[in-house]
Amino acid sequence: SVFNRKTGEPPLINGWIPYLGKALIFRKDAFKFLLDQQKKLGDIFTVHIAGRYITFIMDPFQYVYVIRNSKQLEFHEFADKMASKTFDYPALSKGKFPDLKENLHRIYQYLQGKPLDIISDHMMKNLQDIFEWKCSQATDWETEKMYKFCCSVMFEASFVTLYGRVPAADGHKVISEIRDKFIKFDASFPYLAANIPIELLGATKKVRKELIHHFLLQNMTKWLGGSKVVQARQDIFEKYELLGDYDKAAHHFAFLWASVGNTIPATFWAMYYLLRHPEALAAVRDEIDHLLQSTGQKRGPTYNIHLTREQLDNLVYLESALNESLRMCSSSMNIRISQEDFILKLEGNQEVGLRKGDWIALYPQILHMDPEVYEDPKEYKFDRYIENGRKKTTFYKAGRKLKYFLMPFGSGISMCPGRFLAMNEMKMFLFLLLAHFDVELVENKAVRLDNSRMGLGILLPDVDIAFRYKLRS
Repeated sequence: SVFNRKTGEPPLINGWIPYLGKALIFRKDAFKFLLDQQKKLGDIFTVHIAGRYITFIMDPFQYVYVIRNSKQLEFHEFADKMASKTFDYPALSKGKFPDLKENLHRIYQYLQGKPLDIISDHMMKNLQDIFEWKCSQATDWETEKMYKFCCSVMFEASFVTLYGRVPAADGHKVISEIRDKFIKFDASFPYLAANIPIELLGATKKVRKELIHHFLLQNMTKWLGGSKVVQARQDIFEKYELLGDYDKAAHHFAFLWASVGNTIPATFWAMYYLLRHPEALAAVRDEIDHLLQSTGQKRGPTYNIHLTREQLDNLVYLESALNESLRMCSSSMNIRISQEDFILKLEGNQEVGLRKGDWIALYPQILHMDPEVYEDPKEYKFDRYIENGRKKTTFYKAGRKLKYFLMPFGSGISMCPGRFLAMNEMKMFLFLLLAHFDVELVENKAVRLDNSRMGLGILLPDVDIAFRYKLRS
């Protein structure tokens, strides 16, 4: 049933169970639910979900008005609340930790510009070490599950790059133990994000505690060669006496989750779609071989491949294929919270009446799957982001050019600070995989998106799939 509210307030959809509102239907398939409401009610409507009023803005031309309005529409406090509960550290917004949020935010400069080149070089080296270790085992065809493979390579490379090497002789083993716990925790992530008490989630509480313990100072000081970004975070935490050892460790654990929680599934989908589409695989591999030839670098486990940022950026087919898989598998809801009762002005003299505490949400997956913007949106077209051999950045809807057309990393103040590193690392993974190995699927089953993370980032595959690889002759 639809209620009209105060003047200027969008139509409201209420569920029949007042508190749950539309939460149950929304959880099942947010995408379909929102499209249905849009057909009925137009581009702006409010949904009552689990006791919250969420106003959805469906028209991508209106996004910019929400994104620009970061004064009245806040994001960080909401994110802080959710993260502190999920990762078990005290909320930053409490007055106990003056400027901690700002200080931590400043550190993201280590993930951009020159410092980004340094951390990317380390990542490339660490990825090569792991691939070399894989090579040494792959004398003939090796068969593995693809998600598991992406997870083991990306987790270890990210861990070593950010936190350093575990000096034990069985360093791989220590990291894979942390990884296995991480996967268990990650499976409960959507429930924690939905505010379900951790006590109801089986062993999750125990697993989370064990994971956090790995990041206690006495353990972290043993690791060798960690990154500037993690070191800078450590230095900041040291300045806050009210932050306990466990709390600091929990912050480090949250940072690990932020670095791999979405890159692992995104890497999986990029690899899966390439292997599913031979012409895409051939084009990307061709581009990689061409770059190696033109820079006089040899491929093979014993050669160190070095790529400058410019070279990585010029791999247009690789980037387009990666962007295309991100378009298809990302499902993040961009949320802002109204700090006061106010009227949000949109283009075309439209106005939205908001009350303090109301949520505003953008749901870019609707844009990513809009047939008017992307022809045959359910089809994977590896060269969708290329035009005449160059990057294509002009996309249209209703004959108008879109400012926002691909938003896997959020928008405005909620944009992922690690997005440049994440893109580099996924490109480097695919680069090394295709430079070193012949790869092919050995199962012919369809892998679908598992919707349990709708609204939270990159969707996971609903099943794993076997593939095989061997050294390229």
